Amino acid sequence: MRATNRLHLGNYLGATKGYVELQNNEEYDCIYMAVDLHSITTPYDQKTLPDATKNIIIDYLSVGLDPEKCIITAQSLVPEHTYLAFLLSSVVSVARMQHLPTYKEKVKQHPKNVTMALINYPILMAADIFAYKAELVPVGIDQEPHIEVAREIARKMNDGYGLDFPEAQRFATKGEYVPSLKGEGKMSKSVEGSYILLTDDLETIKSRLAGVPTDSGKGVTVPTEGGVASLLSLAELFMGDAKRKEVEQAYTSEGVRYKDLKDELAEAIYEDLKPIQEKRAELEADPAYITKVIMEGAEKAREIARATLEEVQEKMGLAHFE
Repeated sequence: MRATNRLHLGNYLGATKGYVELQNNEEYDCIYMAVDLHSITTPYDQKTLPDATKNIIIDYLSVGLDPEKCIITAQSLVPEHTYLAFLLSSVVSVARMQHLPTYKEKVKQHPKNVTMALINYPILMAADIFAYKAELVPVGIDQEPHIEVAREIARKMNDGYGLDFPEAQRFATKGEYVPSLKGEGKMSKSVEGSYILLTDDLETIKSRLAGVPTDSGKGVTVPTEGGVASLLSLAELFMGDAKRKEVEQAYTSEGVRYKDLKDELAEAIYEDLKPIQEKRAELEADPAYITKVIMEGAEKAREIARATLEEVQEKMGLAHFE
């Protein structure tokens, strides 16, 4: 998770809820980070970044990640990532990076901040994966182009230097696409008015849902896009498939009272978030524990990443003296 804002429902349903399931599955060894280095690839506030990074970690712990079952830390505390990223960049062309849809999108968003850090974003992401020789990456479908770049890099490094990097696959989760409250695209930390934060109280959730654009509440066919479609998706995620069908049936018959639907949905969302918020309050009261989790996680991560980096250095012919 980039440390650009507090986590929202899209992050929770599309990522962190799945993270908890993975950590509880003995088949997997999991590493989760607040990727603060990725946060500086676009304009950011250096004064708020430390707290934003820590808040991601607190959110991780609040939803149920357990440092006894997985590694939890901040990316910048594991410098092996950036060293490895530089080595990986030697097998990637600038043209390949410039053709990525995510790069083109960021260039449009920040035309005056097209930096080398931005163009190297997918290479650093590949290093995040390769440092631990990870096989599965639990990210949204919008990150698939970056995962493909990582696979390409893996093949080049393996063929060129005799390494054994796995060709990582994206690990999809059920709620990986949570629609924006604005009725366009998905929930995003960078789009104000599109999200509900995990820390929002009931009244704030009601206020945010009140702003979702709707129609008359009645029609021949149920909308498949826009604010109404977003409400239906959220109703299904938080109140079940039966509720969605009930609303859809009402839309094509007697009509839907959106005020009632939004209030009911707000209650359902808040009930889901309440235990997370209670856990967060406990954690915030013990800052020493948060620091301990982050620093111990960094040491565990560095031990793994250091061994990988040393292997890559040796295979690439870099200075290695006994």
